Amino acid sequence: MKKNKIPAISLVLILLGFTTLYFNNAALNQVPNISVNTIDGEKIALSSLKGRPALVTFWATDCPGCIKEIPHLKAIHADYAAKGVSIIAIAMKHDRPDHVIAMAENKKLPYKIALDPMGKAAKAFGDVRLTPTTFLIAPNSTIAMQKLGIFDEQTMRQRLDQLLDKS
Repeated sequence: MKKNKIPAISLVLILLGFTTLYFNNAALNQVPNISVNTIDGEKIALSSLKGRPALVTFWATDCPGCIKEIPHLKAIHADYAAKGVSIIAIAMKHDRPDHVIAMAENKKLPYKIALDPMGKAAKAFGDVRLTPTTFLIAPNSTIAMQKLGIFDEQTMRQRLDQLLDKS
């Protein structure tokens, strides 16, 4: 193969990868019909969130961005839980349950913390691999927003307010 064709082939492969990633995530517009188990032993069917906005965030105890996002999640929980907004933080499959439990206790996380030991929840949400990845769920169980990386708290509050006004 000529050397000048290698960069072109590499570019095509990169574009195919991004296209696949985009269309895999773009196709997910409904909340998957799955259940998750919390560290408190509660089983939550995501279908039970219907009728109210919710946040589902994928995180890991070894993720610096996830740790930075915790104060945002705690503040939103404090201001929106009484309005019916649920937050479920799903730990990635590589996270040891004892680490997840220890961090939840240490950081005094007030929202639901779920484990995903087989990676089924991450796969159901479009094969989430990077953390934090947060999904804003509309009351009709559609995904109103997906954010890879730390979300902007003010923007999230505005979106929640809009969804609450509609419900």
